[in-house]
Amino acid sequence: MELKGDKKNNVDEIKGKYTKKQANDLKKKLFAEYRNIWETAGTEEREAAFAFADEYKSFLDMGKTERECVILSVEAFEEIGFSDIDSVKVLKPGMKVYKSIKGKGFIAAVLGKNPISEGMNILGAHIDSPRLDLKPSPVYEDSEMVFLKTHYYGGIKKYQWVAIPLAIHGIVVRKDGSVLTVSIGDKEDDPVFTVTDLLPHLGQEQMTKKATEVIKGEDLNVLIGGIPLDNDDVSQKYKLSVLNILNETYGITEKDLVSAEIEIVPAYKAKDVGLDRSFIGAYGQDDRVCAFTALAAIADQEKPDKTVVCILTDKEEIGSEGNSSAQSKLYENFLVEIYSKSNGSYDELGYRKCIAASRMLSADVTNGFDPTFASVSDPKNASYCGKGICLEKYTGSRGKSGASDANSEFFASVVRILDSKNIPWQTGELGKIDAGGGGTICKFMANMGMEVLDCGVAVLAMHSPFEVTSKIDVYYTYLAYKAFIENA
Repeated sequence: MELKGDKKNNVDEIKGKYTKKQANDLKKKLFAEYRNIWETAGTEEREAAFAFADEYKSFLDMGKTERECVILSVEAFEEIGFSDIDSVKVLKPGMKVYKSIKGKGFIAAVLGKNPISEGMNILGAHIDSPRLDLKPSPVYEDSEMVFLKTHYYGGIKKYQWVAIPLAIHGIVVRKDGSVLTVSIGDKEDDPVFTVTDLLPHLGQEQMTKKATEVIKGEDLNVLIGGIPLDNDDVSQKYKLSVLNILNETYGITEKDLVSAEIEIVPAYKAKDVGLDRSFIGAYGQDDRVCAFTALAAIADQEKPDKTVVCILTDKEEIGSEGNSSAQSKLYENFLVEIYSKSNGSYDELGYRKCIAASRMLSADVTNGFDPTFASVSDPKNASYCGKGICLEKYTGSRGKSGASDANSEFFASVVRILDSKNIPWQTGELGKIDAGGGGTICKFMANMGMEVLDCGVAVLAMHSPFEVTSKIDVYYTYLAYKAFIENA
């Protein structure tokens, strides 16, 4: 465009050059606009989103702990033809294998038609969620009531965990080595448990405290009983009565609880939210919403071009430490085994090149923009419920601390895949720069050399006992993961 005359005439000439329609067309071409999918989704898409949400809610109800999610995953994948990789000596295109990682992590793969040296397309999420764990010696009696002492797990607002119905899930390894699975509080006729709170009539001093101090960690004691053993000659007869119930019902003693993995989680089921049922409200959506959609995408694969992998890890909420976390070599052992059994032998350099050629979406949730708490977000760089999967070049906190920061080439390639399949997406950050932040498993996988990009579903009330997601986002996230592993 050639500009002539003085500045005012130039502006007038430019302004006069475009009709309203031309200007709008230019805006549509040049602006980055992310529309709410509900505005464009037809009847078929809406019905598919609602049906998918029903399956997802069932997964949430049955998988309230990482161990339960693994059990569900193993059962579901075996039904559709997956085999434990330990039982397979040679891997060929189209074969489906999985591995349970200490019963708390899960990894599955479908072998592709292309040589493994071309790399793998990977989806990675985590299946642990914030909760209350039992202390080693949890049972105590006070004021003729019986409680369980807890140690909270992950980042929670402690005041959100009081005065709500709670359930007990987990395992206990008994003295003889047998493993007992415990699940109390979710069936219709089960008792529930709770952490008590102070009544407002006497809460004047409590209400002057900071939110972090209203309920302290040592105050998260779970009420579990209040009837004494029928014997006036024994001390701590209320505690003894509860332990007697546990012993008669499950064959366990107080010492068995020292090594137990018992988690206290909300007792209610996943529910539709809103008169139009557009949202899902449930415990554990961080990050089981991305885990479920990733599992669904992998389950759809029969004979992909590249080998596709789904990794579900534990311990993300506490820094990904331990042998079931994303930093564990056990997940890489599975990748090594895939490489070796499909390649015919193990070659260290060949494997490393395979990993360098691999691509992964770190499937984790992000905060959805909430107008009630708009001050902590940059509205121009926030993810919104209803606008689809959110692609985040980096996470971390403040100065990108803890982020892997995906490169432009890989980010753009993911965008091209989604655009080519007409799958809506958006982008954003985890709040304002100095407001906080958070991390994912992305950096641990990127450290291996593969290309990794953070992406996932926008969540309201994240880390609360009742997180909220949009049904249309959940469905289109599944479609996005499917498109990626089939086309990356």
